[in-house]
Amino acid sequence: MNNIFIVTPSYLISKKRDFAAGIRQLTRLGVNVVNPEFPEILPAPQEKAEQIHAAFADPGVDILLALRGGYSAMKALPFIDFDLIVKHPKIIAGFSDLSALLNPIYERTGLVTLHAPMLINLGTPTAFTQQSLVNAVKGYPQKNLFKGVRFKVYQPGSATGILKGGNLITLTALLKTDWEIDTQGAILFFEDVDEKRHEVDRYLTQWILAGKFTGIKALLLGDFRGIRSRQIYDILAAQMELDFPVVHCPNIGHVANKITLPIGAEVELNTERRQLLIRNMAFPGGTPLTSSG
Repeated sequence: MNNIFIVTPSYLISKKRDFAAGIRQLTRLGVNVVNPEFPEILPAPQEKAEQIHAAFADPGVDILLALRGGYSAMKALPFIDFDLIVKHPKIIAGFSDLSALLNPIYERTGLVTLHAPMLINLGTPTAFTQQSLVNAVKGYPQKNLFKGVRFKVYQPGSATGILKGGNLITLTALLKTDWEIDTQGAILFFEDVDEKRHEVDRYLTQWILAGKFTGIKALLLGDFRGIRSRQIYDILAAQMELDFPVVHCPNIGHVANKITLPIGAEVELNTERRQLLIRNMAFPGGTPLTSSG
């Protein structure tokens, strides 16, 4: 049985019933939540880091799962002890605001992290989301991350690189800091939620002006709730030559049917075969989740 520790690097869950629903679903999946008490006080940035350290160092914990996203995970970065994480490798999972932790943890430790649903998303998960999460925690026996997924190809081709990315506005805030993503050789993915088109234009233009698309191997556009993927593609195509594969996958982002993606895994995108295939991955050990069917 997996032991999961719920960490609170971003916001709190406001309703206790939503927290309890997520705990119940994890129990149905055959896991034990080490700290099932409803958190009512948001830790300060240093306390968030200390909570993460305690969970990594605890031999009785297999997985760190974020409570929810929101904002402020990046404030914990100056206090994170990456050497401690290297000494106690475990799975850490979340998305949205957690992008600010998942990518730096991979880049500073070499440990694959999971861009995955959080406790707040697990109260009533779809079968698709649950199956993808279980596949991830088992160590990805199904290597094709796009199996059963419909996606749109804007620039065809094939490419192999390290999978990195997440929430666009969160990762943009890390540019020109000590924790910005190294995009060289990356297959990069972005998603966002309820941002206006001109705001997304501004974020993407900043990435272009900062040279962050130079040297990437491919780009995956996730869901941008309220903005069509074609509009996102056009923002990029109007400003730069897209000499790498570009696809839109509607199952990346703040969506009901969500793929759990391994940040830090070497993956191969092949638009003709319609595959995003894991080629190599330094994944933390642990006993697998079991689906209740």
